[in-house]
Amino acid sequence: MIKYKRVLLKLSGESLQGERGYGIDPTRLEEYALQIKSISDKGVQIGIVIGGGNIFRGLSGAAKGFDRYQGDQMGMLATVINSLALKSALENKGSKARVLTAIRMEPVGEFYSQPKAIECLEKGEIVILSAGTGNPYFTTDTGSSLRGIEIKADVMLKGTRVDGVYTADPEKDPTAKKFDKITFDEIYNRGLKVMDLTATTMCKENNLPIIVFDMDTPGNLEKVILGEKIGTLVSN
Repeated sequence: MIKYKRVLLKLSGESLQGERGYGIDPTRLEEYALQIKSISDKGVQIGIVIGGGNIFRGLSGAAKGFDRYQGDQMGMLATVINSLALKSALENKGSKARVLTAIRMEPVGEFYSQPKAIECLEKGEIVILSAGTGNPYFTTDTGSSLRGIEIKADVMLKGTRVDGVYTADPEKDPTAKKFDKITFDEIYNRGLKVMDLTATTMCKENNLPIIVFDMDTPGNLEKVILGEKIGTLVSN
């Protein structure tokens, strides 16, 4: 039984680089496309937001002397590149996919609107929501929270390379312990870095639960959709 009918899948740009350290790893892209297709074929409606950190990150650019406003615009364009790559990979697997952009750039992608996104989802298309919110000073975490709320998703699925939320960074602290579930308030009080505060607050106030899970293990996305207890559930 499918537990979630409509989801917002948040992917990091860095995850697309695989072992390459930069850009897009074709093997990782294909793995993601297969996982996404598998749940789409089960009737799940999927909206996707993907970051651009494998190409350019606005905050990092600002730290190196880039103007923050223009750096964030560059980061938004990087998300469009990743979105087009994912769309192509999905179509190669036989799925119908569409890129909607928060910044007008036809014919690269169609301009985003909430009614358009929902219409496409209801037709069974995988909708990739790119260019963040269309505004600088907002992360793709915030963009995914906003889009998840707008498309009325049942849950946000945050696919990472870590299998959930821990008391500390498990890659740095071997004593870190994993949470099976945690509240938004506990995230605040413990200072855990699940998403940025703006994104977390939006999810809390609009009662959009988040499941943080390891997307890099093939089959995990389908397990989450079927309700298996993997990853960490963040909710009110």
